[in-house]
Amino acid sequence: MHPDRLVERLSAVVGPAHVLTDPEVRASYETDFTGRYTGRSRLVVRPGDTAEVAAAVRACHDLGVPLVPQGGNTGLVGGSVPGPDGDEVVLSLRRLTSVGPVDHGAQQVTAGAGTTLADLQRYVRSQSWEFGVDLASRDSATLGGMLATNAGGERVVRYGTTRANVAGLEAVLPDGSVMDRLAGLPKDNAGYDLTGLLVGSEGTLAVITRARLRLVPRLPHRVTALLALDSLEAAVALLVTLRRLESLELAEFFTADGLRLVMEKTGLPAPFRTPHPVLVLVECAGRHDTAGELAEAVEHPSVREVAVALRDADRHRLAAYRERHTEAVNAAGVPVKLDVTVPLADLAGFVGDLPGLLAGRARPYVFGHLAEGNVHVNLLDVPVREEEAVTEAVLRRVSQAGGSISAEHGVGRAKARYLHLTRSPTEVAAMRAVKSALDPGKLLSPGTLLGSCPPSPTPDR
Repeated sequence: MHPDRLVERLSAVVGPAHVLTDPEVRASYETDFTGRYTGRSRLVVRPGDTAEVAAAVRACHDLGVPLVPQGGNTGLVGGSVPGPDGDEVVLSLRRLTSVGPVDHGAQQVTAGAGTTLADLQRYVRSQSWEFGVDLASRDSATLGGMLATNAGGERVVRYGTTRANVAGLEAVLPDGSVMDRLAGLPKDNAGYDLTGLLVGSEGTLAVITRARLRLVPRLPHRVTALLALDSLEAAVALLVTLRRLESLELAEFFTADGLRLVMEKTGLPAPFRTPHPVLVLVECAGRHDTAGELAEAVEHPSVREVAVALRDADRHRLAAYRERHTEAVNAAGVPVKLDVTVPLADLAGFVGDLPGLLAGRARPYVFGHLAEGNVHVNLLDVPVREEEAVTEAVLRRVSQAGGSISAEHGVGRAKARYLHLTRSPTEVAAMRAVKSALDPGKLLSPGTLLGSCPPSPTPDR
């Protein structure tokens, strides 16, 4: 196919200004947030509404051109950037920023895939509502990417992952047809749950264009505490007490090594005079003052020191020690990032085993979401020749524990080859069957999720 034919057809759909062919202009769409995953696109197309997305997808389908949907490009596993061959079109959804009126009766709002999480939060908070998902990357992460990866974030302990906060979707299928499931009905059991299927599908089954989102009441009273402990075992034991609080909204952990790096790279002062091996960030929110019940809960023998914040500015200051970990790690180098879940009972054991697994081949920094056993393993100074061996060693340890190789970032390109460690041959075969049914030409995100996963043997029948 002559490349001018594709350019002409897409230009007719979105306008020439939104078809980017200049390599220098395309560059920011071709490298992900980590700087580790870089590809080369045929071009970048920037549709402005669902109709233009559908027409662009249809054009690529008709011409047999693969495409990669992309939101804010804040992903960490290479799932939203093209491969190295220069065959794929990047379909940027950043212009899909419309947000509809809040449906106060249904507690829902409809928003475009290009809307950033921060913009959505500001809009619904102005009307006394809240969206239950929050991420440190809220200023740049878009709803489309969050939906595609079933993002988790900091409030899963109370509100669940993104999937639990979605009432419906609008999406463009690989042939350019539009699926509209935006009614947001609380009871609708007519057939398969296609909304649930598309959330977390990483752009491999459809292009999400709009979402009907569930909202929760904005709670007026909020308290944040930073707790110092001697070990992760103590943190897990404390979690049993914290979970009894109806007001518990987040429980995050990090270690002394990570705290030192954050202070070094950001200039933040030490939160306590004495260093402590493990720190836990806790936040509670409610209709009434929650400070008293949190204070009672943290009167635990394992808690060595406590810093408490009630005012927004002070709460943000405490939260920064956890939220700025990614920034600090990236400032120190280009990390190998492994986002995993392990059973809570094995959390301390897994983290304790890392030095032995790494055998001096990396400098690890770990932090994450305590209540879900979700560990962000960031490995610096890994020799290029050791990257695959180190990754496999860590992910095999996760698999042996009955954990997941992808907690909330997705599989992407980075971990597609390891999918068999966390999904059985029967499950992988079922995923491939769904992919083939919806995208027989394998044009959507061809290198993501299943792209590098070894074909599964035929399941036993």
